[in-house]
Parts: sequence; structure tokens; C-alpha cells
Amino acid sequence: MVGLAVEAKSLSKRYGQGVVAVDGLDLDVRRGEVYGLLGPNGAGKTTTIRMLLGLVRPSSGLLRVLGEPAGRPAVLARMGTMGETAFHPFLSGRDNLRVLARRAGVADARVSEVLQLTSMAARGRDGYAGYSLGMKQRLGVAAALLKDPELLVLDEPSNGLDPAGQLEMHRLIEDLSRGGRTIVLSSHQMDEVEALCDRVGVIGGGRMLAEGTPEQLRGAPQLWVHANPARDAAAAARGLAGVLDAELDGETLRLRLDDSGISAAAVNRHLVQEGLAVSSLSTKRRSLQEAFLELTGGRSGGFDSIRARSGRSWRDRRAGARRTR
Repeated sequence: MVGLAVEAKSLSKRYGQGVVAVDGLDLDVRRGEVYGLLGPNGAGKTTTIRMLLGLVRPSSGLLRVLGEPAGRPAVLARMGTMGETAFHPFLSGRDNLRVLARRAGVADARVSEVLQLTSMAARGRDGYAGYSLGMKQRLGVAAALLKDPELLVLDEPSNGLDPAGQLEMHRLIEDLSRGGRTIVLSSHQMDEVEALCDRVGVIGGGRMLAEGTPEQLRGAPQLWVHANPARDAAAAARGLAGVLDAELDGETLRLRLDDSGISAAAVNRHLVQEGLAVSSLSTKRRSLQEAFLELTGGRSGGFDSIRARSGRSWRDRRAGARRTR
């Protein structure tokens, strides 16, 4: 449980004529934690994951996985991944796993174990082509578990699932996180990340924009107060321990609180003792999605998320090429 499962320092990956997919990324994943990787499409998440798995060679920087350079056979034997597995549509789920098990040198008995772990034992003999999307996703997790990995990499495990399927996947990941296994979870499902992850890294333009617990990324809570007179209430609140800042938005007083746990009741009591008439208080905190959009500038991904070495976006470079034709 001590140390890092993944350590990346100044990690970069360049393609072709100066296109930078990952640009000096620093990333530390602690052993035994569930680490969420967030970012818009094209931000560098998939390239980072493929470098972790040894499928893509870094252009520069340090990348160590489970204490060794990424991609070594001894490291891959201790890892499992969902998202890179291609299943045979005309084989059953069980037979698909048997094929993968033999390729990995894993005993067939492990196939039954992972089917049980992922609640797929009852449908293991059915053809893969007839599986629902949720069943296919769970079989993908089962394949990732064949080697009983220390490090499990899950890329969009809830992608395309309905709410019931998402809940089942969340419960499965929670179960898998127990017992010291490290999980790297790449997802666009903010509720999934907030519920499951110990820490989260937000990537944009191939760089780490922010890292911390979901609560840290959401920032300090705010208390919205309606009190009269509003300006006197703002002055009184600024002198209260636990209040970082107080500002007026029209007749609404917004207080930014620290992590000391000061309550709305304590603020209300203080303002009333100062002779102010308080009509309402409500605590608000930005969601993880709001924090994510603020950090990434609301980008949806695509060409603008991939940086060119010249400093221009890929879209600008493409437009320039068209003008020269």
C-alpha cells in the first residue's frame, strides 16, 4: 500500500509534424487508491492510458508503473485493462475469456472466478453477439481481471449504459476497489468519478490542470444570505472566523467558507447578534462538472484540444494549409 502505482514526470508524446498529444504531464497514482482521469475529448487521456499500457512509447519524460518502466512484460503481467480487448462475436462470453486466459497463461479456473465476480456466470455460455451493452461492459471488466491485477485500468466503463446499468457498474467498481487493488478510471461520468474516486486529475491540452480529491476540486462551499441592511451584513460577516470572503450580488450576500466547518446557524446567530435582520440562508457548492468546465474552459475536445508545437491549434494549422493550396 506504500508508494506509487503510477509515476509520470514531464511526460510528453508528439505525433508527426509537431502535434503534441501529451505535454509535460506530471501524474502520481498512489497504491490502493481509485484515481479518476478527467478531460475533454482530445485532451490526452487516451494517449496517457496507452502509454501506461506500453502500447505507445513516450517521446520524453519519465513513466514508471508498479515501480518499473511502463511496457515491460513483468509490469504488464500485473496489470489489467478494459477498453483494449476485442471479443469474438460468435463465441460465448466464457469461451472469449478462455481464449484470453490461454494467451495470458492463466488457468481456465480463473475464467469461472471472474465471471462470478462480474455477475456474468449465469450468461457466460451465451453468445457474445446477443449480449446487451451492459453485459459487454461487464465482460470487458472480467477480461481485465483475468490476471488478478494489482493495477486495473478502466476506460469509460459506463459508456452508453442506462441508469440501471451505470449503477451496477458503480457497485462492481466499488467491490473491486476493496482489498488494496489500484484502479485508474477514465470517465466522462462526473457522478461516477465523484462517487468512486479518492483523487482526480483533470487534463487539458495534454497537461495536468488540477489534481485533488473531488471535494478539493469542487472548491470551498458558499453560503448565500439575504439580510438587511445588506452592506452592514457583508461587513459583519467578513470578521467572522471561517469566512474567507464576503461579497454582495445585488441584495444577496455570498460568503465563501473555509474547511473549518462553520455552519449556517453560526453565521445566522452572528448576524442577528449584530442587529441585522436575516430572512434566509442557503449553502451552495459548485458541482464537479462545474469545476471541470471552469478548468477546461468549456471545451468539448476535438482539434482544439491537441496542441501544435508552433503554439497554433491544429485547426489553425489545417486552415493555413488550405489557404496555401
